[in-house]
Amino acid sequence: MSKEIFGHINQISMELRLPTFRTNLESILIKATKAKTPYEQLILELLQAELETRLVNRKKAQLRNAGFPQLKHLQDLVRTELPTDAMDKLPVLETLDFITAGQNVILGGSPGTGKTHIAIGLGIKACHAGHTVLFTTVSRLLTQIRESHSSRTLRSLELKFEKYDLVICDEFGYISFDKPGAEMLFNHLSLRTGIKSTIITSNLAFDKWNDVFGNDTVLTAALLDRLTHKAHLVNMNGKSFRMKETKKLQQAKK
Repeated sequence: MSKEIFGHINQISMELRLPTFRTNLESILIKATKAKTPYEQLILELLQAELETRLVNRKKAQLRNAGFPQLKHLQDLVRTELPTDAMDKLPVLETLDFITAGQNVILGGSPGTGKTHIAIGLGIKACHAGHTVLFTTVSRLLTQIRESHSSRTLRSLELKFEKYDLVICDEFGYISFDKPGAEMLFNHLSLRTGIKSTIITSNLAFDKWNDVFGNDTVLTAALLDRLTHKAHLVNMNGKSFRMKETKKLQQAKK
């Protein structure tokens, strides 16, 4: 291939934003010439390399955009130390079929038993599978809703929230809501009901959720009904990982 044609190909690949194509062009051309590779095979190899790079970059971007506070993978879990119900249900959840079916997952139980780790691990796996994911705490989400309501951009936030394949709402029950806040959160979470998947983590049993919603029994019942319909309910009551680790450290010092 002449230098002039090679230069034109480089220029066009820059215009089309094909960096991997441009990077691999010379080496693949040399290899193809020696092996007398057909032109169609040469083109296929260049395009495949570009596609693979884009898929990798897309997954990296999805992980960044998800907003995970830490990258906690499912393979890092000590499964034998999880609550029994979690051990039983995790193999089903990690197939990610619940996302395809638009089902919710409620991880409820004692502090320190792996709820957030499981939620993040499922979220990371969903990103690798090509799903769009958002991680947020319930308090942060409510703050965003209130700010959007004040600035009259609530509908824009709602449209964005509806489109995520998976939303993880961590730390439900850490703070209580006033009536307007409870209604805003209810309306926001209801947007995804039966359409998209939401994972909720909570230290509270369902009979305590009423306290969080300012003792509004009607609103609490309505939210529970929507969130738990056809949902995967995982009992996370058990001994705290953090307490176990603290005891191990104390024993090691003796």
